[in-house]
Amino acid sequence: MLSTAKSLKGYRLDSLDGEIGKVKEFYFDDRYWAIRYLVASTGYWLPGRQVLISPHALVVIERNIYNLTIKIDLTKKQIENSPSLNSDQPVSRQFEDSYSGYYGYPAYWSGAFMWGAYPYPMRDREQWKTPPQKEKEWDAHLRSTHAVTGYHIQALDGEIGHVEDFIIDDETWAIRYLLVGTKNWWPGKKVLVSPQWIERVSWDERKVFVNLGRETIKESPEFTEESLLTRDYEIGLFGHYNRKGYWADELAGKTH
Repeated sequence: MLSTAKSLKGYRLDSLDGEIGKVKEFYFDDRYWAIRYLVASTGYWLPGRQVLISPHALVVIERNIYNLTIKIDLTKKQIENSPSLNSDQPVSRQFEDSYSGYYGYPAYWSGAFMWGAYPYPMRDREQWKTPPQKEKEWDAHLRSTHAVTGYHIQALDGEIGHVEDFIIDDETWAIRYLLVGTKNWWPGKKVLVSPQWIERVSWDERKVFVNLGRETIKESPEFTEESLLTRDYEIGLFGHYNRKGYWADELAGKTH
């Protein structure tokens, strides 16, 4: 299911033995544009440290009018004893090595797929015993969704707006789209931009460069808060840009 990052913030995080806090924000990498960690707001439980939860530990998301919860396959003690990261520190590779080793998670930065040896987060520990596919490791540069919100979007022929939100696939935990507000150019219109269409990101300039023209973006299917992100909508969006949908590659990956 596709959800906005903002709509997931505030969801309760339930461990195997009780609530640990609520979703605060997300860390994603700048290669696959995949969510690597949920950041938990834990109140007074573990003050002064960032509590990170890997998608490998996420069991199910429960959505109804009485219950907005993400269930986690960890105990409070496991989380409390996990490698500590101060709230003012970035997520380093050294920390990620310690974190993955502590939980026994497969390393996402080594392998042929979005999640290393796997196309999806693997929640079955028996499957983690599968030898990873040999591929050179890559250095992940993690960014928070909160920090990147507000970045300007630069088309081939000028700016078109700024990042307002992120559309997340809660099965693969990939960021499928950046939600772009264009109020300074086309009042009231919001559009979606796939990470596949991003040419580069200038973190210093706080700009995302896309290989699309402004007029083409302007004529793309509009996104509204009431829009249903159905596969038909996505097919129309990718068709507008004459691009292949991300689901084609993932379906191919499932068959190998």
